[in-house]
Amino acid sequence: MTLTVVDMHTGGEPLRIITSGYPDIPKGTILEKRAYVRDHLDHLRKLLIFEPRGHYDMYGALLVEPYLPGADLAVLFMHNEGYSTMCGHAIIALGRYAVDQGLVAKQEPITTVNIEAPCGLVLASVEVRDGKAGAVSFESVPAFLFARDQKIDLAGYGKIIFDIAYGGAFYALADCHQFGLEFGRSRVRDFVDAATALTERLKAEFPLSHPDHPDLAFLYGTILTDGGDAFSGEATKNVCVFADAEVDRSPTGSGVTARLASMHAKGAIEIGRERTFESIAGSRFSGAVARTTKAGPHDAIIARVGGRAHYSGRAEFTVEPDDELGRGFLLR
Repeated sequence: MTLTVVDMHTGGEPLRIITSGYPDIPKGTILEKRAYVRDHLDHLRKLLIFEPRGHYDMYGALLVEPYLPGADLAVLFMHNEGYSTMCGHAIIALGRYAVDQGLVAKQEPITTVNIEAPCGLVLASVEVRDGKAGAVSFESVPAFLFARDQKIDLAGYGKIIFDIAYGGAFYALADCHQFGLEFGRSRVRDFVDAATALTERLKAEFPLSHPDHPDLAFLYGTILTDGGDAFSGEATKNVCVFADAEVDRSPTGSGVTARLASMHAKGAIEIGRERTFESIAGSRFSGAVARTTKAGPHDAIIARVGGRAHYSGRAEFTVEPDDELGRGFLLR
């Protein structure tokens, strides 16, 4: 078995793009492909994402044949727990990758890449100057505030007020100060513990629904913020803890989208005004509400999120028949 990959990162968050070695995926919708890979090829996710080739916070992307008309490429996202429905940092990286690899015709100053994700079609705009791809922004599927100013008594933390918003995936949003945390002073471990506690409680007690498909109706994680939702020229900080307590090094593209949906619903940001979102690692994305729309019964927005991705390496991975640990393991 040989698998080849190109590694990139967006704002410090890794993306392992699988370039060869996967068997053919049966035809069908993107959600059907996602289900097939989950049910029949999950051993390959573990081989690529887990140790000794990856690590607890590794992230991957498998390109598959598009199903939607107009899509230039389609992608399945993978992480330590399984397969997500949307990933903004991956879209930013794949936009640049598609231009560099000739998957779309290169145009200056902007090359458009239509990327089919499990949540729907995402439009990536890649800046191209002197033939070289640079910054990427994207407009994702309709994002909306699902639940506003909810309250829960969380063991070890007391009363917590939170929102739940959809930005291609569902997130709980909460001000970190409620947990006694502060960016730049508190440990990452403490952010992870607090976010995970809220996520697990809400998964058990707070049912979700999505107007397009039931496979989209699950809580992907919790985003702890600095409370800076009111519009400001200063960056607002957040950390996204998703999947199985995985920490996003970037500001989280789908998370920024969800935050913008929540901000707009509360009157904290107007259409066209750009905010800067900063991650726990110090990397930054831009974010703005491009326009309003509907998602079933929900008032929704189309967000525009931007950032930069960089290449970090290429690799060819193999596994020997008698190497049980080489099939993938995690210590944390």
